[in-house]
This record gives sequence, structure tokens and C-alpha cells, in this order.
Amino acid sequence: MNEKTYSLAKMIDHSILHPTLTDEDLQRECAVALKYNVASVCVKPYAVKLAVDLLKGSDVLVGCVIGFPAGNSAIEVKVFEAETACNDGAVEIDMVINIGKALQGDWDYITNEIKAVTDICHEHGAIVKVIFETDYVTKEADIVKLCQICTEVGADYVKTSSGFGFVKQPNGDYNYKGATIPVLELMKKSIGPKVKVKAAGGVRTLDQLLAVQAAGCSRCGATATAVIMEDAFSRFGK
Repeated sequence: MNEKTYSLAKMIDHSILHPTLTDEDLQRECAVALKYNVASVCVKPYAVKLAVDLLKGSDVLVGCVIGFPAGNSAIEVKVFEAETACNDGAVEIDMVINIGKALQGDWDYITNEIKAVTDICHEHGAIVKVIFETDYVTKEADIVKLCQICTEVGADYVKTSSGFGFVKQPNGDYNYKGATIPVLELMKKSIGPKVKVKAAGGVRTLDQLLAVQAAGCSRCGATATAVIMEDAFSRFGK
């Protein structure tokens, strides 16, 4: 793989998170992750052990979601869930914040929550990505405040979305925007130098991946990994 396509592959966290996915699906999707040598897979908590086994000997990392997708678990539960995932072999943790607490401006709670999960993960040598769910947390001031908190407590990444933050649309359908360039740029300029940005939600093409990279993202969650990487191969070569 040439330097250009390799760098794009290593931006991708291949997401294996839909509620209907089975162990057989996990095996298939881990094979996709291996084929394209992505940065990591992002799996459901019970799937960590199997993913670790499937990816053994590769440099594709295993990540796990916590408090997913709605972020409503108690702090102690999120800490336990994160520690369990780390003990099972996860080295990256994507946690959803308590969205309601953020919307009401209870920043002490949010600070304690993110710090508690970050501390236990760092104790186990794992990194933490903090999901804001920006289809719900939409005010610029709130996004900036969350970036400041993540910087203060030592979180490793700020992240836009779970991919499941569905909002009722005017026509009655439920959908989400996910990662948008203005929000990513706001997050990038609002974090400290040690914190990185992960785009997630709605990035399904190579052009979209290149756009979030240009906006300052180091990682991107994706389910359309094969489509993105095959386009990269055809455009930039293997």
C-alpha cells in the first residue's frame, strides 16, 4: 500500500455496531478491516474478546463503545463497562457523554464523567474518544465547553456522533447529520494540542473522508470502508 492510501486507511475506525449484527457478521467485518489494514475496528462490548482473537497478529486495533448509543448509564456503570472492555483487550474506548446533562449545562457532572472514564482507560493503557452526539448537542458554546473539558481531563479524542443519534425530521422520518465540516472545524480549534478529532456519522465516500481530513480529523468512523478504500486505490493507487 502506498503512503497516500496507507494514511487514509489508518484514519478509519471500521464500525461494527449495528444492533442486528451477529458473530458471523463480526467475523466478516473484521476480515474487511484486515484486508484494508485500517486503524481499528469499533465493536460492541460483548464482541471485544472475539474481535481481539480475529485480529491477533495484525496492527488493526480493537476499540469498544461505552454507554452506547444514548449515553444514559450511570458514571460508575460506564467506568465498569470501560474497564471490562480494557480487560477483554480493547485499547481504544469510544464513550457517549450524558447528553441530557450537557444540554442542561451540568458541566461538573460531565467533567466527572469524562474524567472517570478517561482515568480508568489510561490506567489500562487505552485511549479515550468522547462522543458529543452533535445532532443533539447543537449549540456552539456547548461544543466548545465540551472540548475544553476533554482537554482539561486528558481525553485523547473528541468525536461528533454515535451514528445512532436520530432526530425526527419535518416529514416524520428519523435521520441524523453526523459529522459536518463546520462542527469538525469548531472542535478542532477548541481543543488543546494533545487532543485529536474523530469524525463519525455520515462519512461514506472517499471525498467525504478527504473533506474531514482537511477539516483536521485524525480518525473517522466508517461502515463503508470497502467503498472508500477501493476508490482510494483507483484514484491514488495501491
